[in-house]
Amino acid sequence: MLKGVNIERINQTGTLPWEDDAPNESRFRRARQAPSPAARSRRAPDAPEDDESDFTRPRKRFKGQSRPWWRPASKAGRVFLALGALAIVIGGIACWLTAKRYLERDSRFRIAGTANIEAAGLSQVSRADMLPVFGEDVGRNIFFVNLSDRRKKLEQIPWIQRASVMRILPDHIRISVVERTPIAFVRQGQQIGLVDADGVLLTMPSATMTQHHYSFPVVTGIDAGEPQPSRKARMVVYQRLVRDLDSNGQHLSDQISEIDLTDPQDARILMPEQGRDILAHFGDDHFLDRYQRYKAHIAEWRQQYPHLATVDLRYDQQVVLQMASGATADADNAGAAQPTTANSASAADHPQALAKKPQAKSAHPALKDQKKHPQIRRVAVKTPPQTANHTAHTWDQ
Repeated sequence: MLKGVNIERINQTGTLPWEDDAPNESRFRRARQAPSPAARSRRAPDAPEDDESDFTRPRKRFKGQSRPWWRPASKAGRVFLALGALAIVIGGIACWLTAKRYLERDSRFRIAGTANIEAAGLSQVSRADMLPVFGEDVGRNIFFVNLSDRRKKLEQIPWIQRASVMRILPDHIRISVVERTPIAFVRQGQQIGLVDADGVLLTMPSATMTQHHYSFPVVTGIDAGEPQPSRKARMVVYQRLVRDLDSNGQHLSDQISEIDLTDPQDARILMPEQGRDILAHFGDDHFLDRYQRYKAHIAEWRQQYPHLATVDLRYDQQVVLQMASGATADADNAGAAQPTTANSASAADHPQALAKKPQAKSAHPALKDQKKHPQIRRVAVKTPPQTANHTAHTWDQ
């Protein structure tokens, strides 16, 4: 009976006989891990019995956000911070005014004379041309010279393409210029000058031109009174023509004496020939092909038409030959075909002739009445310009 009573008491305390010797730490750990009845009641109905980690996870403590240093919590701190910022601003302004007053009154920073203005890159521009830009700066404090304005005035000098101006402490101004490069002679009336790729007209004494040994074609049709963009557009055609003629390495542009760019869509080249210069219409493209066609047939054309003055090369597979003013083409040299004729005009008497670029394979606008205008011949070129044995035939309508 006593044994039964002991077992019943043990069961009431919740311990087993073999657990009496277990350490207290293990008992405490099991007690922590066992969920309470209240926790079991809060568990979701579909939650597994063994998932008790959510109830044993310790809670984190949320700390409040700390204020930055520039936002003090107290009113006295904010006032102190504002006074400190104001003192810094006032001190900076005072330092700037003191330095400014010192630089203005210090004689070491004054430009004493023109010797304090240095220039580099001058070749065609002299110091006498450049110094008037800085005339009012002599005797002035170097920090009061408007460098941007001086640079713009320097670039208004025709020979100066780009300029840079800088201060060299304590009292010097340094100028560096890039001068323009002429690429052609330009004729305006009886005056011969130079022109660069931007269409800027440049003047140079004749003796200086001779010293430089310039070898350029003479360009006409460029007027100083027209805007620079128009002059630049004409020079673009000139550069493309020269580049195309020199593309094979033979420097064919050296054989050109004069180029008329009155019409940018029709470059008219004065080709030097024995006895008479020939005015050739090259249009605005295919310059090398048309030049080779001209050279391949000009000897035969001159022999057949002694008074030849103008050659229009802007048509495909044909050219238009124009006689000098007052001369007529020899009908016996025209062949059995019946050629068409048109008004005659020499390069000197009618510079506006053939100004508009015709369409390829179209008839010349003046070739309509062969009885009234016997000075023009339209000739078909049936052999390639590169062929050595070439022939020219009168165009048979």
